[in-house]
Amino acid sequence: MSKTPSPCIDVCKFKRQGHCIGCSMTKAQKSMFKRLKKDSHRQAFVEMLVAQQKTLGRYKHWVPQYLRKCLKKKAKPIAAVRDAA
Repeated sequence: MSKTPSPCIDVCKFKRQGHCIGCSMTKAQKSMFKRLKKDSHRQAFVEMLVAQQKTLGRYKHWVPQYLRKCLKKKAKPIAAVRDAA
């Protein structure tokens, strides 16, 4: 099975107090995700991001886009993403 893909959905506009309007990551978080090598760390990061999106609000569009990305990369989405769908 493929490793957990990046939560980035290729929008990359930081207009919500430094958070991307596509995935809710900050520039620092995007950089941090790229450095994560263990899949367990990548999964934990995505779980944290889902919680962050719930707190910030206005990120319902992210879940279907990320599920599509997981399908394309043949990666199983983590439970937090499936539950949010």
